[in-house]
Amino acid sequence: MSTTIKIERFSGEALIPYIPELARLRIEVFRDFPYLYDGDLAYEEKYLQTYIQCPESVIVLAFDGDKIIGASTAIPLKYETDEVKKPFIEQGYDPETIFYCGESVLNKNYRGLGIGVRFFEQREAHAADLGGFQHICFCCVERPLDHPRRPADYVPLDKFWNKRGYVKHLELKTTYTWKDLDDATETPKPMTFWLKHDN
Repeated sequence: MSTTIKIERFSGEALIPYIPELARLRIEVFRDFPYLYDGDLAYEEKYLQTYIQCPESVIVLAFDGDKIIGASTAIPLKYETDEVKKPFIEQGYDPETIFYCGESVLNKNYRGLGIGVRFFEQREAHAADLGGFQHICFCCVERPLDHPRRPADYVPLDKFWNKRGYVKHLELKTTYTWKDLDDATETPKPMTFWLKHDN
């Protein structure tokens, strides 16, 4: 990894100066498959307020010099929305014991340098610092194999996530709603959770 790249953890109000740049990065990265997200800055900045308002949240930022080139979010599941908590409650999990990793976004030019691994390490370290969690989880969108926007060279991140100790749980599903690049309106997307036992 380049010596100009630094990775730091931020929580609560310390994030405020970075919100506009972080919102722009999220929109840029999530336009790609499999998310195909047609986002806007106003929504993104509102969404990111959740992390500012929760003192137990964390956003891991990757910088190249002063420029943000990547970010990764996480928060105790108990602070998340009902649509995120519901599948866990239905399957007998206690949301108080689960740490939820929201998403990771990284500029294309910096992929393959180990930053994704650092994102997981830093979020898991934050969960350990807070203490009291039995599981760490995240979710990802499920797209059909024949999706018209699926790139020919697209490789799912399943092997990377397995290597980090996460296991796909088909019984843990929810839906998120957003507007795809090709759509006129928002539509629900199926999401599946991956889970890791926090030793």
